[in-house]
Amino acid sequence: MEELFIGWLKEYGYIILFLWSILEGEMGLIMGGIMSHTGDMQYFMTVFVAGLGGFAGDQIYFYIGRFNKGYIQRKLHNQRRKFAIAHLLLKKYGWPIIFMQRYMYGLRTVIPMSIGITKYSAKKFAFINLLSAWTWAAITVTPAYYFGAEILELLGYAKAHWYFALPIAGGFLYGIYYYFNKLEQHFLQKRNGRFSD
Repeated sequence: MEELFIGWLKEYGYIILFLWSILEGEMGLIMGGIMSHTGDMQYFMTVFVAGLGGFAGDQIYFYIGRFNKGYIQRKLHNQRRKFAIAHLLLKKYGWPIIFMQRYMYGLRTVIPMSIGITKYSAKKFAFINLLSAWTWAAITVTPAYYFGAEILELLGYAKAHWYFALPIAGGFLYGIYYYFNKLEQHFLQKRNGRFSD
């Protein structure tokens, strides 16, 4: 199965990378960087395609917000806290939040949708989103390209010693979740404090 997956990546690498960048992101970009290192993909093309995928994904979320406001309010009722935080961030920081939202786990899909709900310019959003997507792609792909051999060695070690790798990976993911959950609570407290004044 692993060999089949690697074979698909080598044959359809850019298509898979584009789709992966729409849906998720970093893992696909790291894989693209490693494959650029091994010569199976071309570095600049990898960054270009990954950026386009990230751009397309956020544009989809933006237009979901722009044309389906009622649907979002009904279906994503349990996400209303995150929408409130996204609106607060946009109001406080303006356009830089569009540029930075790719690095804000837990809000990555909510921020484009919440901006789409507002009267924010679609052209301005698309321009900032495109620049942000290519920057994000370069920042993620480049280290994997330069340190591809070391990453492959580390992955080989993790595969052979999975009983060590799993708890470490689990702890790392929990740390990310805990940090962004605390950040979310911080913004909510600031918002509630402002309304109570």
